[in-house]
Amino acid sequence: MLYKKPRFQLSVLLLLVSVLFGLSYAQGPVQDNSVAMGKYRIATFAGGCFWCVESDFDKVPGVVETVSGYMGGHVHNPGYKQVSAGGTGHAEVVRISYDPGQVSYEQLLHVFWRSIDPSVKDQQFCDKGSQYRSAIFYHDEEQKALAEASRLALEDSKPFTAAIVTEIVSAMPFYVAENYHQNYYIKNPLRYKYYRYSCGRDKRIQELWGEAD
Repeated sequence: MLYKKPRFQLSVLLLLVSVLFGLSYAQGPVQDNSVAMGKYRIATFAGGCFWCVESDFDKVPGVVETVSGYMGGHVHNPGYKQVSAGGTGHAEVVRISYDPGQVSYEQLLHVFWRSIDPSVKDQQFCDKGSQYRSAIFYHDEEQKALAEASRLALEDSKPFTAAIVTEIVSAMPFYVAENYHQNYYIKNPLRYKYYRYSCGRDKRIQELWGEAD
């Protein structure tokens, strides 16, 4: 997927305002925690660097938008410098809008598990700290049940011996990350590829899960 399908929603309007007036894209919780947005539904995952999570899910047919941001902390309207320092309690997350007629939540969970290292706490690949923890932020009881069922199934079928420590927690206020983080892998392809390679993300995923499905 080389671009994101346009969606006329508040996050897009905030992006336009930020471009026109030079404002940060992080303007507080710009979306509520409901699971549905029109005909589309919402999933929120934390899998370490949100640049990489965005890139992975943009490739999934049925995903119509990904937005990088912060969730799970105790500070109102945090910025990247605060979150990356580890003092706010937030995790880097990606909020995914998807068409349930094309892709199910169970399929998104399958992609999520196999794009992270669920065996480490407060770390993903080269990035360390609770802000890089892996987590599934569920938006309703159905998502919670499906996420917990998928984790139980993985405990029985995973090709590695370590326990799965990925959190499954209720969604909290979502704060959109600054504009330069959105679509970073598209806007800065060389820097992104260098970061992903040097961080060892794909190498570790292959060690854990084998060849991609």
